Amino acid sequence: MSATRPLALLFATSGHSGVDRIVANLLPEFGRVDREFHLITIGGHGPAIPSDLPANIRPVRLPVSTKKLVAPPLMAYLLRHRPEALLTANHQLNRAALLARRLTGVSTRITIRMGMSLTAMGAEMKTKRREALFRSMRRWYPLADAAVTPSRGVAEDLMRVAGVPEERLHMIRNPLINQRFLELAAEPLDHPWYGQPETPVILGAGSLEPRKDFATLIRAFARVREQRPARLIILGEGRERKALEALSTQLGVADHVQFPGFQQNPYPHMRQASLFVLSSRREGASAVIIEAMACGTPVVSTDCPSGPAEALENGRYGRLVAIGDVEAMAAAISTTLDQPPSREGLWEAVRENDTALAARRYVAAMGVVSP
Repeated sequence: MSATRPLALLFATSGHSGVDRIVANLLPEFGRVDREFHLITIGGHGPAIPSDLPANIRPVRLPVSTKKLVAPPLMAYLLRHRPEALLTANHQLNRAALLARRLTGVSTRITIRMGMSLTAMGAEMKTKRREALFRSMRRWYPLADAAVTPSRGVAEDLMRVAGVPEERLHMIRNPLINQRFLELAAEPLDHPWYGQPETPVILGAGSLEPRKDFATLIRAFARVREQRPARLIILGEGRERKALEALSTQLGVADHVQFPGFQQNPYPHMRQASLFVLSSRREGASAVIIEAMACGTPVVSTDCPSGPAEALENGRYGRLVAIGDVEAMAAAISTTLDQPPSREGLWEAVRENDTALAARRYVAAMGVVSP
């Protein structure tokens, strides 16, 4: 192990978010780098620390339980350990890291990550809150040494909304595909709905919340059911579950829709489904689209900001429909079921999401000097 200064990773997640998956996939790859890493977290938040954490990654828990109070203990950490570089992945953490560096005067390089479209996120906020958020970003984000985004759309938002210079931006596809992913996807799944070609299974996955707009998917599915047999499975949990179940009943498709809840390993569902549909109103890079394609499953998606169109190369690898357009989604579902793309083409589309490749690019974005 090199005696150089450590590299720090600062996260505070829900425990089952897209960032959690990114961290889980990056850590083993960072374990192959000849540097010491500090995985900094705060109380009551993820990511979960794996039991097989690589030997060169040391967990560090800051003595706070809210992101709002992270700056003081982070300052103490920076003064004590003086890491060469620090990667953060949340607005409150991004701001705290930049503030802590300014107040301590350490030379640590700060790389911030933004995974969500600022334009779409701001559109869902009240005016005063949106203006306060964007003002904070414009004040702090230009001070970052580098900024990572998973898509070009998010990168363009950071330049336009937050004033991040283009030369500091690094567009790195989410690290999703590796040998472990393939092993998880190959695990057996005993479900009576799969394996019946005459009755295709349409799959959705994500938090059951308004942003994911599963109501549009259910309505589109009901239209499809008027023309052909099909079934719908929606993986995930959230506050809209009862409303979505009620909608299925109202539309007369409750017997053909299932809500199995959150699945620790959703990939066997993706592998066996006939089609994956993303109905979101906004996304960052749409990890589930990449995962579905890596399982060889065709995709239909809303053309929401800002990841789906990039992931599907503007319709080359899967059909895009307008947000909330039930009829267009139903038509795209039926057409894709009748004319699915080749599995080889889908696999080609996700090569940039290789975890080892992404890890190398993250280290490069952090501006790390090789030992």
